Amino acid sequence: MMFNVGRFSWRELTLTRVMNGIGRRLRDIPHSTKWFFGLDGADDNRKQLKAFRDRHKGERCFILANGPSLKEVDLLLLKDEFTFGMNRIYLHFSEMSYQPTYYVAINELVLEQFYMDIQTLSMPKFINWNKRDLFKRGNGETLFLKMELGLRDDFNFEITRPVSTGGTVTFVALQIAFYMGFKQVFLIGLDHSFNEKGIPNKIEVRSSQDDKNHFRPDYFPKGTLWQLPDLQRSELSYMIAKDTYEKTGRSILDATIGGKCPVFKRVAFESLF
Repeated sequence: MMFNVGRFSWRELTLTRVMNGIGRRLRDIPHSTKWFFGLDGADDNRKQLKAFRDRHKGERCFILANGPSLKEVDLLLLKDEFTFGMNRIYLHFSEMSYQPTYYVAINELVLEQFYMDIQTLSMPKFINWNKRDLFKRGNGETLFLKMELGLRDDFNFEITRPVSTGGTVTFVALQIAFYMGFKQVFLIGLDHSFNEKGIPNKIEVRSSQDDKNHFRPDYFPKGTLWQLPDLQRSELSYMIAKDTYEKTGRSILDATIGGKCPVFKRVAFESLF
């Protein structure tokens, strides 16, 4: 007889995985406590987040994922569009000749290793609350989201409350875009395919010099820490996002060149202009 615990089947609940989950939740207690009681600037941060509600009601935007196919996209076409960049997208700024409208990073390894690069970005940045001490606060450019450590991934309509990661920063960006009121969201660079094989979410040290999973070979260079994504969990969260958008008269379309994500309706990038 099969049964699930949240998004996990009982076969996936190894002792190591359970203990790691308990450890993450214990470490999260002081961060959650300050968030819920409005401490350490949490109340001011929520006020700043509320200013983005329906800011772009009825408009369209583009979310730039970081797959290798991003190199094949004529990003100059997006110069006058609303765009979301994520994680190490700034490595591509010289080729883009402009910067995205918004920036999102919630993976703690990314933030710990590259915070010095990220804090120099001038656009509004949405960052994991748990890593707030790495960033300057109170300047209106750096905003913090509390990540929800639940057993199920849900789409949150209110980003001033804890949001599900869905196993991917793209899911978080989709929730932010929804909160801002965007009616159409186009995804590019969402290759949804990785050369490396292994255990999803396990922290590993990069052993190869060239990163073939992203648009730059130095995206995660040799010696840096990274985690292989959980593509199955990502697909489940994408289906939740797709259903939420469609039920409210909105849409998410995948304009990735050669992408392998099976969830969203595909559209040719060039046809959008």
